[in-house]
Amino acid sequence: MVLSTNQKGAIAETAIVAAATWMGVDVYRPVAEGGRYDLIFDVGRLVRVQCKWAARAGDVVVVRCYSNRRARDGLVRRLYASTEIDAFAAYCPELDACYFVPFELAAGQTMVQLRLTPTLNNQRRRVRWASDFSFEARLGAIAGP
Repeated sequence: MVLSTNQKGAIAETAIVAAATWMGVDVYRPVAEGGRYDLIFDVGRLVRVQCKWAARAGDVVVVRCYSNRRARDGLVRRLYASTEIDAFAAYCPELDACYFVPFELAAGQTMVQLRLTPTLNNQRRRVRWASDFSFEARLGAIAGP
């Protein structure tokens, strides 16, 4: 079955809400559509979260850090700003896993790649390990016990 981008977004949001709720995080939704963030997490402070569908590409999970909209001249790509969101939450259906990427780690980038397995050249510096960005690792750390 081929899913539309709207269907993928709805599935990702639902999975992310469920994962956060299982962790005991209070989750809120904006009343109106069209804002730059999809959810608000209450983790002792309010965190504006943009939800993303993340595809697995071999040994990495790819989280897109931009939005697209149709315009008269074609597709318009727009990066997010720190004044709009605090974090990306991504759902990877191939792994049935959710990831949490603080905005400052993705600022100015069109995508973040989260590595699932060691690199072939054994590089360790500047590698973003998927396990370090799991909901349990990142959201658990800021939500506290």
